[in-house]
Order: sequence, then structure tokens, then C-alpha cells
Amino acid sequence: MEIAGWIIVIVLFVVGMAGAIYPILPGALAIYAAFFVYGIFISFSPFGFWFWTIQTIIVAALFIADYAVNAWGVKKYGGSRASVIGSTIGLIFGPFVIPAFGLILGPLLGAVAGELFTGAKVDKALKAGLGAVVGLFSSMVAKVILQAAMIIVFILWI
Repeated sequence: MEIAGWIIVIVLFVVGMAGAIYPILPGALAIYAAFFVYGIFISFSPFGFWFWTIQTIIVAALFIADYAVNAWGVKKYGGSRASVIGSTIGLIFGPFVIPAFGLILGPLLGAVAGELFTGAKVDKALKAGLGAVVGLFSSMVAKVILQAAMIIVFILWI
């Protein structure tokens, strides 16, 4: 059982880290689930109040940072709320609609469409689209760092 538990934990860690790059995957939730798998298959005894508190704070920070950093990128480049919403929609649906390049083109085109929908000029819309891509990559970096921190805390804790 212990070997099966470790295999599932490692798979969830890999899926979680891949989720930092590919937003369709669960990311931080997969890593968080790995802690429960470890507890069920091996033992919950290493985990206490502080472990769960630290991990939950990191997960909350990840969810907040994911949206906030993306919105920051769009706003920094002059985008409006419509372009933030458009880039979020593009981020979700882009990888499905344009499989090879949808992860980048989805937020870019979504932000541009959002700005154009509000009547903005093309140059402002393109600038907001660039901000969406900058925000996306900044968000990915933040997620990789925070999710790696979750795994490191887990390894150090056990």
C-alpha cells in the first residue's frame, strides 16, 4: 500500500506542476490532494495544525495570485475590465479551440476582443492583449514557485 501511495502522490505532484503551465489541469488542488493520499495510504501523523495552515494559505495565495497577476498584466498595459474578462475566457477556452497555441493566443485574443467590444481602438486593444500575455507568464512563474513551495514543505515536513 505504501508504494501505491507514493506513486499516486508523485503523479499528483507532476500533474500539479503541469497545471502551473497548462491551466486545464488542477494544479495546486492536485498537490493538495496528494497530502490526503499520503495520509490515507501512509499516515496523517506527520501533519498537524501548522502543516495544514501553511498549505492552505499557499493554496489561497495561489488562487488569488492567479487571477490578480493576470488582471495586473492587462491593467498595466491599459486594459479595462472587459479585457480582463476576455483574457480569462480566452485562457480557459483557448487551449481547446487552438490546441497548439491556444494557451498564448487565447488570452491575447480574448483581451483584444474584450477591448474591441467596449469600443476601444485597435492599438489599445492590442496593448491590452500584450498585457494579458505578460500577466499569463507572470502568473505561471508565481504558480510554479508557490506550488514548488508546497511540495518542498511537504517533503521537509515528513
